Amino acid sequence: MKEGTLAVSLAALSFMLTVIWGGPLLRVLRYFKIGKLIRVEEPGQHMIKMGTPTMGGVMFIAPVVMLTILLNAAQLFGLTGIGRSVLVPLIVMVGFGILGAVDDWEGIRGKRKGEGMRIRTKFIAQWVLAIGAAIVVKFMLDVPDMFIPNLGFEIELNPILYVAIASFIIVACSNAVNFTDGLDGLAGMISATIFAAYGIVALIQGQTYIARFCFTIVGALFGFLWFNVHPAELIMGDTGALALGAVMGMVALMTGQWPLFLIIGVIPISEALSVTIQIFYFRLTKGRRFFKMAPLHLHFEMLGWSETQIVQRFWLIGLLAAMIGIGFSLV
Repeated sequence: MKEGTLAVSLAALSFMLTVIWGGPLLRVLRYFKIGKLIRVEEPGQHMIKMGTPTMGGVMFIAPVVMLTILLNAAQLFGLTGIGRSVLVPLIVMVGFGILGAVDDWEGIRGKRKGEGMRIRTKFIAQWVLAIGAAIVVKFMLDVPDMFIPNLGFEIELNPILYVAIASFIIVACSNAVNFTDGLDGLAGMISATIFAAYGIVALIQGQTYIARFCFTIVGALFGFLWFNVHPAELIMGDTGALALGAVMGMVALMTGQWPLFLIIGVIPISEALSVTIQIFYFRLTKGRRFFKMAPLHLHFEMLGWSETQIVQRFWLIGLLAAMIGIGFSLV
C-alpha cells in the first residue's frame, strides 16, 4: 500500500512540474516557429494543424529525467529513491528522444524539410541504441527474462536470443507509438494507460523502482495532455513518440511480462500492423490499398469518424486491454 501511494504521489508531482513548465516551453516553441508540417496525403482536416508547435516530447521527458535523477541522488543520503536500474530506461528515453528531435528538426528546418531524416538512417540508429540497451538489460541488470501466464516460474532464454528479441521489441515499440501519434491526445492517452498498466504489474511483482518510474511517466504524460488534447496546442513529434515507445518496450522487458504487450499494447500494435499490411498489400496487388489510409486511425477518419471519436474509442479499447493484461499477469 505504501509503495502504491508513493508511486501515485510521484505521478502527481511530475504532472504538476509538466504543467508548470509547459506554458513557457510552448511560448518558446511558438517564438522560434517550430511548427508541424502536414503531408499532402494526410486527410484535409489535418491542415488546421499546420504550424502547431511540435517537438513537444521535451515537455514530458524533462520532468521525468529531473525527478529520476533527483531521486537517485537522494539515495546517496540514505533516502529511498527510484533505484539505479531505472537509469537504463531513462538513458534509452533520452537517446531515442534526441534521435526523434534530430528527425523533427530535419523535417522543419533541415535539408529534408517536410520529410525528416532518411528512414534507413533513423532505422539503423534505432537498432544501434536498442541492441546496446538489450545487452545492458541482459548482462548488467537483475531482471526476469520472461513470464508466461499460468506458469508460476520465470523462463530463461538463451542470451543471444534474448538480446535479439529485446532489441526487436524496443525498435518495434518505438515505431508503433510513432505511428499512433497522429491525432490530438491519442498517443499520449494510450501511452499513459500502458505505463500505468505496467506500473501496476511491477508493483504486484515487487519491482517498486520500476513501478515508480512508470507512474512518473504517467504523471508527465497527463501534464503533456493538458496541452495536447483536442484542439492541441502542442504536438509531441518524433521527439516524444520515439522516446515513449522505446522506454515502453524497456519497461515491458524489465518486468519480464513483455509477452503481455500483445494485449496491453493492442492499439500501438494495431497501428503498426496496419502500416505493414498496407505496404505489403499495395506491393502485392500493384497499387491497391487494404485500408483507406494507414496508420489505422487515418482509416477510421476517412470512414467519417471524428478525431474525438477515434481518440476516445481507441482509448477505451486500450484501457480494457490494459485491464485484461493486468489480470493475466496475476495468473
